[in-house]
Amino acid sequence: MSTDTASVFFALLSLLCVAGVIGVVVLSLLRRSAPDSAAAGLFDDIGRSALWLAALVAVVTMGGSLYYSQVAGFVPCELCWFQRIAMYPLALLLTIAAVRRDDRIWIYAVPQAAIGAAIAVYHTQLQAFPDQGGFCSTTTPCTTRYVWEFNFVSLPFMALTAFAFIITMLLVARATGADGEQDDEFEVDEHEAARPDQVGAR
Repeated sequence: MSTDTASVFFALLSLLCVAGVIGVVVLSLLRRSAPDSAAAGLFDDIGRSALWLAALVAVVTMGGSLYYSQVAGFVPCELCWFQRIAMYPLALLLTIAAVRRDDRIWIYAVPQAAIGAAIAVYHTQLQAFPDQGGFCSTTTPCTTRYVWEFNFVSLPFMALTAFAFIITMLLVARATGADGEQDDEFEVDEHEAARPDQVGAR
């Protein structure tokens, strides 16, 4: 697969992340106005897979960035490295959280993803309007457009949409709280099983 083909593929995934964020926001609003609607049920269904979706996007984003630097030969600028620092740990942490069904990972992961998203916003507008310059070195300028698909999708834009999708999925997992409810029920059962009067009754 050529670099151009890979760029189109990753750009389409980026736009899919945008569509996912918009769709989930719409479902969230419909859920609030009509808790018993089909939209609310779909929102809850997404919540059951939200951690896995967030982990998948983080892993694919990490893999894509490694492809561009290690295979395509693109040299990351300083802002690219900052975004990588925010994204790479999420690939591991979110995968572990998905396996453990720990929806409380949002407490730690959302701030990290938000920092990465803020850097990506700044980097995205630098590449959209490169005449303004930047603070990166002249050898690896932040304004270099290694990827510019559909006349607006750049590498930092891809990172931004990935961070936005991850944040959205983590908040969906927190809002639905399906796993947390199951854990609470399990804890109640454990306490009830340990009560002396019930042990004697057995």
